[in-house]
Amino acid sequence: MVVIPRLMRELYFGRMQIILPSGARFQRSSDNSLLIYFQEVNQGPAGKGRPHANISVQANENVKKLLRLLELQPIADVRNLHPAYCSLLVKFDPLKWRHEQLEQKLHRYLERLQEVQLPEPPCVEIPVCYGEEYGPDLNDVADIHGITPEQAIALHTSKTYLVYFLGFVPGFAYLGELPEKLVTPRLETPRRKVLAGSVGIAGKQTGVYPCETPGGWRLLGRTPLAMFRADRDGLSLLSIGDRVKFTAISRQQFAAQQFGKKTSA
Repeated sequence: MVVIPRLMRELYFGRMQIILPSGARFQRSSDNSLLIYFQEVNQGPAGKGRPHANISVQANENVKKLLRLLELQPIADVRNLHPAYCSLLVKFDPLKWRHEQLEQKLHRYLERLQEVQLPEPPCVEIPVCYGEEYGPDLNDVADIHGITPEQAIALHTSKTYLVYFLGFVPGFAYLGELPEKLVTPRLETPRRKVLAGSVGIAGKQTGVYPCETPGGWRLLGRTPLAMFRADRDGLSLLSIGDRVKFTAISRQQFAAQQFGKKTSA
């Protein structure tokens, strides 16, 4: 390991990783992209396996601050920014930037994170009809934890969730964290088709499928709300940093809201 002013460099899986004094880490992920981690990266047994970071509210807060700073004061020839739980992927023009140049530039942004004031996030209420054909995995999840389906619903609706980031498909928000008593692994075999509006859980996460797609999360219910619409400002109902509260509704309420959505379209 070679120590240089304010930075430490170490060889990591054949790629250079930069460790900043703040605890953030640079990982060169390709010839035109750079990952910035905001939490200690776990490597698995004996340093083997793909590195990953745990879910952390503070780390995600730093992701949001850096994202906001880069949106307010963009860097020329940076093409895309992709936030995740504890990291930000920065894609850039390799003809204009070298990794070490961009790292030095981003280092100055990282030094200013504490100056960033994030706007107060909205709390979005999402109505959900739980169980039966709307949530085919509700009973299995309840059985796994030795509780009733009604208790599983109460647990799922008991928390206000944080939107950590959006991904997988447009409008899919990764929400966390579930109550510990509801933490459940994803299905061993994913479904070929999950209906739009389906509300699922996987590990400590929960989320809503915005469109019909294959998926492996356990389905507890379905919402009549459209999570993604091409004719809506912002497109997605949810944004990174939002808070989400699920509320249980009846089949009749689901049908009425779905009918209202169709007539207003």
